[in-house]
Amino acid sequence: MKPFVRALAFLAVLLVPFAASAQKFEPQVGQAGKDVIWVPTPEEVVDRMLTMAQVTSQDFVVDLGSGDGRTVILAAKKYGARSLGVEYNPDMVKLSQDNAQKAGVAERAQFRRADIFATDFSQATVITLYLLPALNMKLRPTILAMKPGTRVASHSFTMEDWEADEVSTMDGRRAYFWIVPANVMGTWSLDAGGQKTEISLEQTFQKINGTVSLGSAQGGLREARLRGPHISFAYIDQAGLRRDFSGEVNGRQMQGSFRDDKGQEGRWSATKK
Repeated sequence: MKPFVRALAFLAVLLVPFAASAQKFEPQVGQAGKDVIWVPTPEEVVDRMLTMAQVTSQDFVVDLGSGDGRTVILAAKKYGARSLGVEYNPDMVKLSQDNAQKAGVAERAQFRRADIFATDFSQATVITLYLLPALNMKLRPTILAMKPGTRVASHSFTMEDWEADEVSTMDGRRAYFWIVPANVMGTWSLDAGGQKTEISLEQTFQKINGTVSLGSAQGGLREARLRGPHISFAYIDQAGLRRDFSGEVNGRQMQGSFRDDKGQEGRWSATKK
């Protein structure tokens, strides 16, 4: 082989890895990931999930298993939210970063190469998911321990016996929505305008019921409802008056306002025993 030909051949060998690295990564539907295969969520479903969560510019949206970044990017571009995608595949992370740059939202839409089960996302106000049911259930205890009022939207898959607050359907696809409820189960010392009693609450996720101590009797709570940190209930007191309560839960404290059938109003508070 002539020296010139040998030099060209040697140069071609050197350039092979550079040519390969220059090839643009193209994700393939069904490609293997750490815990799931990659299947993108349709844009209309992504938009509905963010709409269900009522995302605004005040939110911090975290997409667990963010794939090509479409949810994170739309949250930033359309709703002005600060958003983060957590994705294990480094090629997908790079692709997402490039997509965010092209969309002009790279400052608000960030991506992190990480394991979703080893990532602290406790500061999120909105969580989005497109994972398998078993992975949703593995994440569920962590999500339920988040700040009450945190909103959660999942494409296709439920949280089993934690019933969704809303289910939307688009073209045969479903999106599920939950609001993380406060923990109110237990007995509370209630002070309503100077009148003191106790209420006992039972809880299954966002569904609650309970009783109120009325002297020697135990009255049932009516229309007890819990939505994130917001609680409401009513009861009939010993004089036969209905009292309606609404307020907010803050850890082991609750407080709010009440009104009775006679139009009397006041403030109430409760401490968990």
